[in-house]
Amino acid sequence: MKAAKFTDGAAIRAAIIDLDGTMLHTVPDFELALNGMRAEFGLAPIDQATIEPMVGKGSEKLIRDVLALDYDSARIDAVFDDAMAAYQRHYLAINGERATLFPDVIEGLKALKAQGLRLACVTNKPVAFTLPLLDRKGLAPWFELVYGGDSLPKKKPDPLPLQQVCRDFGLLP
Repeated sequence: MKAAKFTDGAAIRAAIIDLDGTMLHTVPDFELALNGMRAEFGLAPIDQATIEPMVGKGSEKLIRDVLALDYDSARIDAVFDDAMAAYQRHYLAINGERATLFPDVIEGLKALKAQGLRLACVTNKPVAFTLPLLDRKGLAPWFELVYGGDSLPKKKPDPLPLQQVCRDFGLLP
């Protein structure tokens, strides 16, 4: 197998791939879990169009942003732990139920593997949700490494998770 090449001739040996919004459309799952949490607080449901721009910076920020639709910062701080626990409980119950693969994801993973690349999935989703979701959607076998948002002391956009993958693979970033 040949390694893919950068235009300057340096070999590409691995690829790091995100999950939510990259391989999977997970906003429908977020909608179910967030609205389950909101119902526990007596808040009206929100739709996918409201949720989608809030996704991608980790669960803590997502919960704070969703609560900010109805609460001021003092109230958010007061209910945050209970809201996070409720969200996680609801998400765990439905994880992957409505999520769908984006077109050509499997074909893309096959093509990367055919080039001899090692693959890692790095997401801000907690690893307890990530691993079952990858498994449920048939993506788990493609990845040598999986890091969730709670796997390391810092999450994306901090470079630490990407640097850790490089260290794990024995590659320079």
